[in-house]
Amino acid sequence: MLADPRHSCLVLLNLTRAGRVADQAIDLRRAESLALLPVCRDLFGVPQIAIGEYDQSLLTDQITASIEHLDVDALSLWRDPRLVAELTEAGAGVIFLGGAFLEEEVLIAALEGARCGYDIRLLSDLSMDRHEADRPLVLARLAHYGILATTVRQALLEWAAALGDDAVSQSILGLLS
Repeated sequence: MLADPRHSCLVLLNLTRAGRVADQAIDLRRAESLALLPVCRDLFGVPQIAIGEYDQSLLTDQITASIEHLDVDALSLWRDPRLVAELTEAGAGVIFLGGAFLEEEVLIAALEGARCGYDIRLLSDLSMDRHEADRPLVLARLAHYGILATTVRQALLEWAAALGDDAVSQSILGLLS
């Protein structure tokens, strides 16, 4: 089922945490995905919340302007009343989740979010792993619980299709080409 942007939210855990040394291709793809975050907010109105380690100086002003930071521990985010209130106020039922480290905080947050009743989608392009060999194991475990991987690009296309607005769809297609 397509996620409606009016009921979606991006939750980014430890977004600026330094991870393993990645190759240049991975760094470039991650940077391209980060650059799309303002579009999520500006075009679709999708709230973006950074949880945990978040150093604004490591991101562009345009990206940081689209993200709200909550100083919450990544392992207890679903119990934090501020986050729950924001998600409730936004009417968010679909959570696009990403961050670091995939096989640690992101894994636990995804499973807990699903247990709390949210439709969790993993943003694989914004999810850094500490150990690359663990990535397929985590993705398989998440898929077992109905949590599927996607990307920011795919989310933008999904939201455009869900709205059924040809002008928005053409705008997204133009942006991604």
